[in-house]
Amino acid sequence: MCDICVMNSVRERMLSRRDFFRGSVTGAAAVAAAAAGMGAVAPAAFAATPASVADMTHTLHPDFPTFFGDQQFFEEQLFNYAEHMFNLKEIRVNEHTGTHMDAPLHFSADGLSVDEIPVEKLVVPLAVVDIREKAAADADAQLTPDDIRAWIAQHGPLPAGCCVAMLSGWEAHLNDAKFRNADDDGTMHFPGFHIEAAQMLMEEADVAGIAVDTLSLDHGLSPDFATHYAWLPSNRWGIECIANLAEVPASGATLVAGAPKHRGGTGGPARIFTLF
Repeated sequence: MCDICVMNSVRERMLSRRDFFRGSVTGAAAVAAAAAGMGAVAPAAFAATPASVADMTHTLHPDFPTFFGDQQFFEEQLFNYAEHMFNLKEIRVNEHTGTHMDAPLHFSADGLSVDEIPVEKLVVPLAVVDIREKAAADADAQLTPDDIRAWIAQHGPLPAGCCVAMLSGWEAHLNDAKFRNADDDGTMHFPGFHIEAAQMLMEEADVAGIAVDTLSLDHGLSPDFATHYAWLPSNRWGIECIANLAEVPASGATLVAGAPKHRGGTGGPARIFTLF
């Protein structure tokens, strides 16, 4: 079969699939209604139709800032539309680049790899803890148990199975050197989770994961990755470089973490979004 014939055949199949999915929203609503009529219980995350969807993912590119300061995302154009009638790139990426997930295996000998995290742990309520004021005053600020207690006093108990996210406002520095904020000796300064906050969440709450809008779950000044070593071996996950936390409510939203699924992975770039 000629190249043009193949391309036309693929195009027809794609159009057919697009027409199918256009009607799938109505179909899904009908299924949900039927399930409700039969007394089936829908997942809590989808109990109501969300009014808004927020993208919590930064666009990944070769110059995206990294913890170690070196390039971690590479791409090569193998085919282009002008010559081949289709585009195709090959990419190479460090698992911990851009908006990405830390799987338990990242900082443990035998924790869950990213492909082993149950999907029900990836669609969770979101609790956004705002520490922007103290982060603006001190680049080494950390989210502490007092910050969590203040959130609970205002919004009530943390939802079961939630993700607790630190909103430090640090993404405002994404496109300049202050995102890493490194001294001449390489010591970085940016906010993160205090080890005592991680311990509080493990001991006193049902939390699936934590998220930060910086390069690390630990603050940049950390000498020992204490939060990583406490949190991840408990088979809970983390998200680093999350975006747009200021655009979602402090409580009441649902986080969907589109984690990668490569065998034995310690994490990987993820498409994160929030429904509310």
